[in-house]
Amino acid sequence: MDIDQARTFLAIAAHGSFLEASKRLHVTQSTVSARIHNLETELGTRLFVRNRAGASLTPPGQRFLQHAKSLVLTIEQARHDLGLPSRYRATIRIGGRIALWEEFLPRWVGWMRRTAPDVSIRSEIGFEEDLMRRLIEGTLDIGLMYTPSHAPGLVVEHLFDETLVMVSSRPDTRWPGDDYIYVDWGPGFYARHRENYPDLDRPPQVANIGWLGVQLILANGGSCFLPQRMARALIQDGRLFQIGEAPEFPLPAYMVFPRRAGNDVLQQAVEGLRGLGLSEQEKS
Repeated sequence: MDIDQARTFLAIAAHGSFLEASKRLHVTQSTVSARIHNLETELGTRLFVRNRAGASLTPPGQRFLQHAKSLVLTIEQARHDLGLPSRYRATIRIGGRIALWEEFLPRWVGWMRRTAPDVSIRSEIGFEEDLMRRLIEGTLDIGLMYTPSHAPGLVVEHLFDETLVMVSSRPDTRWPGDDYIYVDWGPGFYARHRENYPDLDRPPQVANIGWLGVQLILANGGSCFLPQRMARALIQDGRLFQIGEAPEFPLPAYMVFPRRAGNDVLQQAVEGLRGLGLSEQEKS
């Protein structure tokens, strides 16, 4: 068994499709099929059932999932640790939505550096799909996001609730106008936004992350919904204005991590995030 076979197995398990796995791994579908065929031959059992809907794990495939994650994780950890200075005893890999890297996650990094200075930290930005894939593959230890999915062997834990507020470059804004930017905060926000603005035409500007919405309205004027935590400093500096008449929407933030967190460094990191999440919840 080689690492490419394990990665391919995990990619199919994550996306439920040989075709999608080939796109994610940047190899041909025939390569993906050959790797799984060789892996199944080596293990002496079928790992996937293929049908029109894609590919699903067989019972032996479900049992092999944790082994594949461990294999990939071990190789990734070995590659990193071999190049790590001897003063570091471990590495923690954390990824999150860019909005959560605004003030919240940097505070956690600072906390980790103070409480565990002998732990190396790898920080990344990502969207839910990529973060969940990395967690399933075992190449990410903790993921922070707004719309997680559920997968075997992973814990999805609520951290705190963001409050989305409308901010504008003009204090007299009362309603989403032609310069309004719709930021895609996920299906929950979409439903509540549509409920509050049923007659609003499709906005001419759409952004997939809050950071991009901020850059656009700071440069060109306009309004959008942002987490209050993210907008606070911009409002205090007078660069943006919160529109008090606009509705406010909740946006839960979650952390996802392996259920079998036997690593004491991972447990410490998770506890630190819980503590910061609790303090964030108390602010709101």
